[in-house]
Amino acid sequence: MNVAFISLGCDKNLVDSEAVIGILEENGATVTPCEEADAVVINTCGFIKDAAAEGIEHILNAARLKNEGRLKKIIVAGCMARRYKDEIIKEFPEVDAVATEFDGIITALGFAPLGFAPEFHEEFYSNFYSNFYLKRKISTPPHLAYLKIAEGCDNRCTFCAIPAIKGNFIPRSRESLIKETERLAGLGVKELILVAQNTAAYPELHLLLRELSQIGGVKRIRLLYCYPENLTNETIDEIAANKKICKYLDIPIQHSEDSVLTKMARKTSKAGIKNIIEKLRAKIPEIVLRTTLIVGFPGETERDFSALCEFIKEIKFDKLGAFEYSKEEGTPAATFKNQVPAKIKKRRKEIIMETQNYISNEINQKYVGREIEIITDGFLPEENAYAGRGYMDCYEIDGMTFFNSDAEIISGEFVKVKITAANDYDLIGEI
Repeated sequence: MNVAFISLGCDKNLVDSEAVIGILEENGATVTPCEEADAVVINTCGFIKDAAAEGIEHILNAARLKNEGRLKKIIVAGCMARRYKDEIIKEFPEVDAVATEFDGIITALGFAPLGFAPEFHEEFYSNFYSNFYLKRKISTPPHLAYLKIAEGCDNRCTFCAIPAIKGNFIPRSRESLIKETERLAGLGVKELILVAQNTAAYPELHLLLRELSQIGGVKRIRLLYCYPENLTNETIDEIAANKKICKYLDIPIQHSEDSVLTKMARKTSKAGIKNIIEKLRAKIPEIVLRTTLIVGFPGETERDFSALCEFIKEIKFDKLGAFEYSKEEGTPAATFKNQVPAKIKKRRKEIIMETQNYISNEINQKYVGREIEIITDGFLPEENAYAGRGYMDCYEIDGMTFFNSDAEIISGEFVKVKITAANDYDLIGEI
């Protein structure tokens, strides 16, 4: 059977897709583009309205192919499937199965069930589900891979539907993560990117990092989605001391002002955010900090927003992404008064990103003249240059370093590049 697999949303969803693809291929299926497929699996994201809209667009495209006789089966999985199962069944009669668990995908395609529990629960995830990832077929460049270390989230931020979709935070066993990393390293993976809804909440994260760094072949370990209030001194010390761990942290703060943070039900404060940033920069002077913000949260005043802008100018995050608040069905914030108009949200986002552009450019100029170790991601014929990343840039999130070389360089190879120029997000250099 030829199966097309469309993975939408976050990198955590991508890891799940890779695991299912591995199982499908192990059972004799061939993963192909939609135009050549007998069946399509759409692994959706349901985090915000835009993500759901993207999922609907792909369902409609698949429905058109099916109505034209070019496709036999449509299976919808992922967060949107969990969140809107009944609505999908009602609105899209072309859909053959809505899989809220991965077993549903496998059985809908005619393969033997994997033995998944009817309901998602901790014991099941910690044991069987952990081994599920050992069959992954990575879809990223072969020299890098994501490592999903947990499922779900214990935070109950008032704007977020993830806990309702994914359940409580359940960490994978350290043994399964080590076993998976050994397999990935054997496949040629050199850069490992740890992900979870809140990576910093993993129990004794510092010990996991230490053990993963001892696996041969792994040259870089990067951490995403570390809520600042969960960063322990032990984890910070391990990042500082361990040469394989990138001096880079993604710490989503969402806002700086206590009035907004309280309404968001965030478990930190402006003072707490400042304290952890000061601690990180004191212990790891070269650390690169990335964050994400939400603008236009219900009740966010012009004064709150102005204070947020001043906070950004003061802290000077190396990397920053801003998002307009999305009113999500079933979340407490959707019922809050003083919803901010769309035009104001859009303007605030533009102001934030313009402010950050100046900061990013200023920071990037400091790299000019320095020699940096770059992992090569590939050659770009249209640019006639190689592209890669230093420790300060994460795959598909941050900028790139573009450089020339007389000798051929293989993807995944580490090279020393002297930076000769910089802009807001990217660096330019030469071997």
